[in-house]
Amino acid sequence: MAQIVDMVRKAGARKVYLASSAPPVRFPNVYGVDMPNRKEFVAHGLTEEEICNVLRADGLVYQDVEDLLAVGYSMNPNIKTWDAACFDGHYVTGDIDDEYLLELESSGRGKSRTRAGRKTSLVSATV
Repeated sequence: MAQIVDMVRKAGARKVYLASSAPPVRFPNVYGVDMPNRKEFVAHGLTEEEICNVLRADGLVYQDVEDLLAVGYSMNPNIKTWDAACFDGHYVTGDIDDEYLLELESSGRGKSRTRAGRKTSLVSATV
């Protein structure tokens, strides 16, 4: 996203604001979706203001987790639990803890990813 912000600025934009229809992804999905580990998410461990700085944007707006869940419940009140673990770190099975996530990270999950034949790089931020 930082690259897109830079491209938009090079094209002449004086201000760049980002809006996401989802909350910031801070945690991996451990139920079968191959996702990076926590440290690879730009949002992990950062406030929204810090994320905005990392992305070099002038402003950043995310969907609120509670509002997202409220919409889901309003669409189907029969559903008692939604999985929002990628956003809030609360895993519905109740057996995923920091130790498990650290084990995933140490096992190499999310490392050496390639895109279009090239190894991807992570955003490195000093905030």
